[in-house]
Amino acid sequence: MLISLKALLVTLSSIFRSRGTLELENLALRHQIGVLQRSAKKRPRLTPVDRLLWLWLSRLWNDWRSVLVIVQPDTVLAWH
Repeated sequence: MLISLKALLVTLSSIFRSRGTLELENLALRHQIGVLQRSAKKRPRLTPVDRLLWLWLSRLWNDWRSVLVIVQPDTVLAWH
């Protein structure tokens, strides 16, 4: 129940964000999914290109840390 409430609040807050901020958040989240997919069954490893992307995001977007959550697929399944 608590997770559902949090998801609802996050969704509602996204209504008031700019389109550019939402696109940067989308890019960051998609990147994390890509890292997880290429690191299946082992610890996620960031390449120099990955680090460069996060450096670029940190310079362009103040709230970049809010989406920096790389988790294991089993953790996501346990949440549900």
